[in-house]
Amino acid sequence: METLKHKTKSVLIARKKRVNENDINRPCFVSLFEKNDPHLNTEGPTKVIEFDQKHKVLIKGLDVHYLLPGNDIVINNLEEVDVIEDGEIVHVTGRQSN
Repeated sequence: METLKHKTKSVLIARKKRVNENDINRPCFVSLFEKNDPHLNTEGPTKVIEFDQKHKVLIKGLDVHYLLPGNDIVINNLEEVDVIEDGEIVHVTGRQSN
């Protein structure tokens, strides 16, 4: 299990297309940004963490926004975020300011 701790303002979590249509799992990524609401600004991410063949992303203790048009999740007002890969699961925790 690898823990990646990052100081960042916001993250966007999204899935990618399946490599094989018969796979249950899918690739996904967590993008880190220096501004809130990354889906609304033109600046790109400072870092993108990619994962292959994951079953789910568990987010604990954070306020999140689910963006219906793109099926993405945005987490704003972060001080830091921890991204932990554990087998087929990606755990996301961190600290948010008000």
